[in-house]
This record gives sequence, structure tokens and C-alpha cells, in this order.
Amino acid sequence: MHQSFWILTGPTASGKTEVAFHLAKEIGAEIISADSMQVYRGMDIGTAKPPLELRREVPHHLIDIVDPWESYSVGRYILDAREAMSRVEERGRRCLVVGGTGLYVKAIREGLFRGPDADWALREELAAVAEDKGSAYLHGVLQGIDPVSAGRIHEKDLRRIIRALEVYQKTGKAISLLQREWGTIREDSILVVLSLKREELNRRVEERVQRMMKEGLVEEVRHLLSSPKGLSKQAREALGYKEVLDYLSGCISLAEAEELIKRNTRRFAKRQMTWFRSFAGARWLEIKEGEDVQGLTKRVMEVFIG
Repeated sequence: MHQSFWILTGPTASGKTEVAFHLAKEIGAEIISADSMQVYRGMDIGTAKPPLELRREVPHHLIDIVDPWESYSVGRYILDAREAMSRVEERGRRCLVVGGTGLYVKAIREGLFRGPDADWALREELAAVAEDKGSAYLHGVLQGIDPVSAGRIHEKDLRRIIRALEVYQKTGKAISLLQREWGTIREDSILVVLSLKREELNRRVEERVQRMMKEGLVEEVRHLLSSPKGLSKQAREALGYKEVLDYLSGCISLAEAEELIKRNTRRFAKRQMTWFRSFAGARWLEIKEGEDVQGLTKRVMEVFIG
């Protein structure tokens, strides 16, 4: 029988991994990762992958499935996720989707419009235009072909402007039209979003980054660079890895790299919360001050059960 699946998300450093582990053990679930960087083999410390001992106790899916020199898209993710969920359901077990990549969570709940694959040459060409004439110029181009998207995208949000122009050039259709192809929210899904006060989140981010540096993030990046195949563009842009790469190339000091990781992680968490607020029907759960994992897991369970 097809049963409902649960989704647990929240900003980075909110404690999703531990809560998910205890919750999965309690209900006999298997975990489907919704993290765009944990898919890469060898990128362990900087992506805060669940420890191997946890993965041995509770099956985790869509972790360590591609090499760091490969590209991986949300289109491929949704296919992989559906296949993994089907296998879990065939075993009569519940799927617990866990991760903080907003686009992956949205895709697994609602499906995905079929946009074209990344055209890096075109993107670099558009980026060069922005470098010469400014992002406001490209935003004006977008306004002329897709005013709906231009109204949604800030004129300084160059990444999204370039993607919208790329989609139009590759398909002849406005991305705002294609995005209407998102499906309706799956009625068999229940989404819980963990949240916590900004001060506490910032404290956790600070601790996490310090821990990653002590655990050997720099050495991990050095090892990844030692491969003759190198790193894909996506892997190079991963939070924590990009800053360490800048340090290893001599652009910044190690102390500057650590501070940049902290700052960029705080900004990333803020963007995540913006994503989560856009999810219709999400059930929010604020983490209490001093709350332990067992107490939080119990409260999450109560929300899921309703």
C-alpha cells in the first residue's frame, strides 16, 4: 500500500541529521537525502554528512552517488529520489526525506519543470556582458522578454537573471511559463520545517565551522584537488570548499577563509529560510532553548502524526 512520506527540513546547523536518525529508528524509516552537495563522494567534512555509523544503523539514500568532478542536476535528483523512494516503499518501510536544499525539497513535493541543462559557455558569455555593462543591463534584457520573471528577480541577483536568459535562449520560452509546469503538492507528503532564533543559529554556525576546520576541511580539499579529474563547477562552488580553494590558491589567508565560511554560511541559512517560507502547507517547529535531541525528536514526531 502506498503510504505518506515525511519531509524534515530546516536551515544548516539546525540539527536535522540527528533528529532524523532518531526519528527513523523510532518509526522504522529509511532516509532520503535532500542535500545537493552530500551527493558527492569525498566531500564529507564540509557537507556535514551523517557519520558512517549512523548510516550503518539507518539506511540513507542519495549520499555519495557521484564523483566530485561530475555535474549533478535537480532533474537527475528527482529521478534518483523517485527510484529510491519506490525501493523503500516496496520494502514496506516509510520514506523520511531530510535535507536543506530548498529546490530539492520543492521538487520532491511538487515535481519539476523540464528546463534545459546548464550551458556553461552561454553563462560565461552572459556573465561577461554583466561584467562590462552591469547586472541591471541584463535585467533590462530579461524585462523585455520575460517581464514576469524580471518582476520576481532583483536586478542584482545575477545568477537567477542569467539562468532565466539561458532558459529563454535554449527553449524560446520564458522561464516563468515553464515554471507553471510545477505540479500540485503531493497530498501524501507532510513537511516539517525546523527553525530557531537567529542568535542561536549564528552560534551553531560558528561552532560547526570551527569543528569542520579542526576535523580537517583543508586537508579534505587538498585531497580532492589531487585527483587528475579535478572538481566540477558545482563542487568548486560548494559552501566551505570555495573559500578553502581561495586559501589554497593564495588569494586569502586561512583565518580569512574561516571567517568567510562563517559569514557565507549565515547568509546561506538566511536564503534557506526564504525558501522554506515559500512552501505552502509547511508545519513549522521552533527549537526551544537548551532542548535536547530526544525532546525535539518527540515533538517532531507529534507534528508528523498530527
